[in-house]
Amino acid sequence: MLGFISARQAGLDDPLRLRRAESTRRVLSLELNKDRDVERIHGSGINTLDIEPVEGRYMLSGGSDGVIVLYDLENLSRKPNYTCKALCSVGRSHPDAHKFSVETVQWYPHDTGMFTSSSFDKTLKIWDTNTLQPADVFQFEGTVYSHHMSPVATKHCLIAVGTKSPKVQLCDLKSGSCSHILQGHRQEVLAVSWSPRHEYILATASADSKVKLWDVRRASGCLTTLDQHNGEKSKASSEAVNTAHNGRVNGLCYTSDGLHLLTVGTDDRMRLWNSSTGENTLVNYGKVSNESRKGLKFSVSCGCSPEFAFVPCKSTIAVYTIFSGELITMLRGHYNTVDCCVFQPNFQSEDGVCLSLEQLRIITVRKNTPCSALK
Repeated sequence: MLGFISARQAGLDDPLRLRRAESTRRVLSLELNKDRDVERIHGSGINTLDIEPVEGRYMLSGGSDGVIVLYDLENLSRKPNYTCKALCSVGRSHPDAHKFSVETVQWYPHDTGMFTSSSFDKTLKIWDTNTLQPADVFQFEGTVYSHHMSPVATKHCLIAVGTKSPKVQLCDLKSGSCSHILQGHRQEVLAVSWSPRHEYILATASADSKVKLWDVRRASGCLTTLDQHNGEKSKASSEAVNTAHNGRVNGLCYTSDGLHLLTVGTDDRMRLWNSSTGENTLVNYGKVSNESRKGLKFSVSCGCSPEFAFVPCKSTIAVYTIFSGELITMLRGHYNTVDCCVFQPNFQSEDGVCLSLEQLRIITVRKNTPCSALK
């Protein structure tokens, strides 16, 4: 690391190489933070987390009790022992609180004045952060499993919504109504994700074992259905042609550059796909335990070399190198099932925030290394 810093100061090396090397070192040094905690507000399991992309400071959590909490992750006191405080919450007594489990929360990608939440109560709500009042509410016929707004869209304000219906709903924030639907799945849609590279490209995963890529501008919509066998039929796999997994597909996550897509299924497999060609890259991650009957929310790193995937696995978080499939480590510290995790690459002292049924826990680097050279 000293060699990187010296070369950076002398102008002999690209500063991005230093940042990437330091980010990678920190991921490889992750462990449970014993000095930092998160205030416990939820009374039961927590299903979803999101950290706003503007400052990387504020975090939303949604629980099976229908409660939504907004946390401040920054340690303004600079004390070594610190508890991240809840700034506000939409509790059970709130007149507009969700009636059932909150499955997904997401910040508006461009500022912290708005966030969204969806629930088993068949609603998607658009919230004003300042007043904690819903600015709009979308109603659906079935349970809502997942929703997502594009992080890069400039020409549309569509929210993709996966529900118990096989139809993918697209809700338009500008008009306040469902603009159109995407038809092609045969069972409930468990996960949806917009590409971070192309604003009109959407990936959806379903209980019908299929993952579909869509261009929402096209009349037909569907670009391709991912095939785990890459179109090569055989007697052993003929029944699985044009399926991404041999079970329910309940997790999707694009790499940060949008060039690849990771999927997880109840067949205990994770697969890496070329998002342009739809090709299965055949990276072998081994058995990736997945017992979730609904969406599984996992995360990927950003700015590392190699890049990493963080996958909830029972009471641990499994860390894999994305392009080689190697299991690097298992992050331990929870006492019950881990439902979701998020990766925060910007803080100097904490690189990840992970979550279990009992409470939030901070996973951090072992030692805080001065990073003034990264600025």
